[in-house]
Amino acid sequence: MPHEDEILAFSRLIEQTAIDERIDLLDSICHHCEQTGLEFEIASSLISQSLKDKIREQSINLNLIKRESCLPI
Repeated sequence: MPHEDEILAFSRLIEQTAIDERIDLLDSICHHCEQTGLEFEIASSLISQSLKDKIREQSINLNLIKRESCLPI
């Protein structure tokens, strides 16, 4: 199990790569795994909750997943 410092460092690296390469976060993770030989299963354990939330929001905006519908109160 990765340590919190490793998770934070990986998340920062992925976000910075996305900015530098002008790609979305999912592509940034794939790019990093391809460049370093890191397996996707290991990378998935290094993703912080805040990065997961950002990936989810980007995926909704790119129509990769559906937005959860909310019932009016």
